[in-house]
Amino acid sequence: MQDYSLYAGCWVALDEDGSVAGVGATPEEAGRAGRLARPKARLQLARITPQAPYLALPQWPLALLRPFSADRRVWLVGGAVRDLLLGRPPHDWDFAVERDAAGLARRVANALGGAYVLLDAERDTARAILEDPLSRTPVTLDFASLREGTLERDLFARDFTLNAMALTPEGELLDPTGGQRDLAARCVRVTTPASFTQDPARLLRAVRTAAELGFHIEPQTLALLRRHVPAIETVAAERIRPELLRILQAEPATTTLRQLEQLGLLARVLPEIAALRQVSQSAPHHYANVLDHSYAVISATEALQAHLRGREPLPTQTREVAAPSWAWTSLQAALLPHQTALLAYLVEPVTHEATRADLLRWGALFHDAGKASARTVDAQGLTHFYGHNAQSETLVQERFTALRFAARAQHFVGTLVNAHMRLTTLSDAPEVTRRAVYRFFRDTGDVGVAVVLLSLADILAVFGPRLEREYWQRVLRSAGALLAGAFTRSETVIAPPRLLNGHDLQALGIPPGPALGALLEQLREAQAAGEIQTREEAEAFVRAAREATAAAGA
Repeated sequence: MQDYSLYAGCWVALDEDGSVAGVGATPEEAGRAGRLARPKARLQLARITPQAPYLALPQWPLALLRPFSADRRVWLVGGAVRDLLLGRPPHDWDFAVERDAAGLARRVANALGGAYVLLDAERDTARAILEDPLSRTPVTLDFASLREGTLERDLFARDFTLNAMALTPEGELLDPTGGQRDLAARCVRVTTPASFTQDPARLLRAVRTAAELGFHIEPQTLALLRRHVPAIETVAAERIRPELLRILQAEPATTTLRQLEQLGLLARVLPEIAALRQVSQSAPHHYANVLDHSYAVISATEALQAHLRGREPLPTQTREVAAPSWAWTSLQAALLPHQTALLAYLVEPVTHEATRADLLRWGALFHDAGKASARTVDAQGLTHFYGHNAQSETLVQERFTALRFAARAQHFVGTLVNAHMRLTTLSDAPEVTRRAVYRFFRDTGDVGVAVVLLSLADILAVFGPRLEREYWQRVLRSAGALLAGAFTRSETVIAPPRLLNGHDLQALGIPPGPALGALLEQLREAQAAGEIQTREEAEAFVRAAREATAAAGA
């Protein structure tokens, strides 16, 4: 965290890394000084509080709110205060208001050209949605009237001490629960022993908050958490889902998943996953049970994405996968031609709360979930899981429905787990033909690239240190052919322009019906395979099919 004590009471222009580019008595002076010093930088104006802990209060939105709070007391509360103390850009702007919070939110929205949303008239909570002038993205400011009569009682009613601090518009920090102490100790502590009873969703939130911040849960809070674990089953799915999403986003996710498992929370929120601890598997699997293997696949997806971003994976990630270093080196080389396209693919949102990268981790978590019901043991004592991919898709559908995931997310992860063995099958062939590439993406659609990445992670985790070079090179060649099809040859081998449509086929004597649709698909596949390139060849293909059908019926 930057030390701003030298600039106490001044306005500063901050660079994106938080360093001071300019100083002034007013925001205008600081802005001019900053632009002179760093003309190409994206600068943010902030006022340094006149007293310790010398926080940088951003001009937007805090300074803009000051005129609206002249007739009532307003405090910035919650995660934004915590993030300012940690030197992180706040994402959640929550304000406690002495009275008429909804009226204040409406005034702010109207004056600053934003949108107003009444969240709860009875509890007097409302939202102003404004455009951040720097990023040009929408930012929400939530306003709520004090629920407990006084600010101090309101703060004690919050979940954890590090979220129970408040800032006045002048920059005075109010910390009745000891949040600063716990930030310094890097621990998550409940504000009162009744915290988990008041809201059992805090059971997951405690684990998630510790994971996101790299903190630990304070021992007494951990003991309270263990005592109240069964209460998580009373929490609505709509509140559990976002916590689980954020837990899987916080790297390394497996550290947090193991903590959920050890606390007994995993068995209550994802019982089909927790049950995989008892499902054993034999060679060639590096891990003796399916859950540890699934954890390793999650770590492999994280490490793979780290390599794509040009950084080294966390030691815990590569250690859990246990693959040889040469395997990672050759993987990097194989993915390098598609690095930019892969990164763009992964950050694409599937729903408002999850990107493809997020759902890839859910696919890693669920890809072998069906093994519990598909497990068989042959006469030689070897374990098999025939059809487990389809069983895994069924479990995804059931759990994602229970957690109220959007249909698009359910389809994405369901397709991902069902198809996760396709790359292994393709790698057994001497080459990946154009027809094979077409069929792969016909069946997987826009999930196909994620299927390739999950399959690579799965293979690394299956074999671990026993991975053979020759086999891995075959897998990478197959993966390269599929990725090239997706990113550089899509209009040729995945979605070639139609040479004929349904009306054309009817003009050639094919009657409407299922047979016409099937013939169109055959034509498209032959075109993708390179067997048909012109309209004339397509018409000849249709005539031959019509004659073959007539001969078969004679």
